[in-house]
Amino acid sequence: MQERREVIRAKANEETELRGRPVRRGDIFKIVGLVAFVAIIGLLGWLLRPYIHTLFEPGGIDEVINDVRNAGPLGFLILLALQFLQIVVAFIPGEATQMAAGILYGPWVGGLVILIGSILSSAFVFVVVHRLGAPFVRDMVSDKWLDKFERFEKSGKLELGVFVLFLIPAMPKDIFTYLVPLTSMRMRTFLVLSNVGRIPGILISTYAASGLVDGNVWGSIVIFAALAVVAVVCLIFRDQIVSAVEKLSKKK
Repeated sequence: MQERREVIRAKANEETELRGRPVRRGDIFKIVGLVAFVAIIGLLGWLLRPYIHTLFEPGGIDEVINDVRNAGPLGFLILLALQFLQIVVAFIPGEATQMAAGILYGPWVGGLVILIGSILSSAFVFVVVHRLGAPFVRDMVSDKWLDKFERFEKSGKLELGVFVLFLIPAMPKDIFTYLVPLTSMRMRTFLVLSNVGRIPGILISTYAASGLVDGNVWGSIVIFAALAVVAVVCLIFRDQIVSAVEKLSKKK
């Protein structure tokens, strides 16, 4: 992994010419990613513009929900695009898209759309990192996480470590999505382990969100409160949890 990391850093610092000016290869990837992000957000804003005014009218939220539900494939594609962005652009909170899915389509259909989006986006990130070298990984991921995944790989229990980390709430799963391709794990194995690990969190979030529009408001509040407590605890003790996973992965 150390050798792959050095190769990525070297590629990130390689310079090429853009209109006669020297530009770092890593910066080109960042610029292209930023342009794509702005373009997709702009497209989504344009598609959703008829609903924005309606949201602020009496009963507007219910009307927008019904309109999107009745939009057929377009509604699914918008939600799928948001979930794709959520993982590829790692700073977008995953809970936001999961709640939107639960409110719009319920826990099962909404959860399925989120899961499909997670699989597609994870595969996309894996291919970019693994095939193109992903120079931007060097700047968006700290050496702390790179070192931890290197130890997971050396322990011979990388699969167990990846699954547990994706299962635990409040872990930076989207950052992990950029790290795993730097290891020897195959994409098929990664997609299965990471997305199976995501399923409990997705179902709980979409189920709780669906309750907000189905009349089970207090039940949803209790679930969200419990999730918040668990997430805060996991966030506070994140380093200890990861260390425990490291120890678990070292056991024969």
